[in-house]
Amino acid sequence: MCLGIPGEVIEIDEERPDLAKVAVSSVKRKINIGLLSDDPPEPGDWVLIHVGFALSKIDEAEATATLEFLTDLGQSYEDELAALRESRID
Repeated sequence: MCLGIPGEVIEIDEERPDLAKVAVSSVKRKINIGLLSDDPPEPGDWVLIHVGFALSKIDEAEATATLEFLTDLGQSYEDELAALRESRID
């Protein structure tokens, strides 16, 4: 199962502004934010992530509710976090 996971933007890559470091639970990874070029996220914003791409900006309340739901899914969420830990975008 592939899930959209909320992540908080920590920083935007200065050399590659289409990349941002995000925090998802305890995992920190770079993701591509190029799909959000019309309204680019800034540090502190929340985004919905799927396969290494930010698909949309979401507010913190929606992010919190989604994370609670995903945590309740158990193994599927843990599998997605494991895949995120192993992913690399440079």
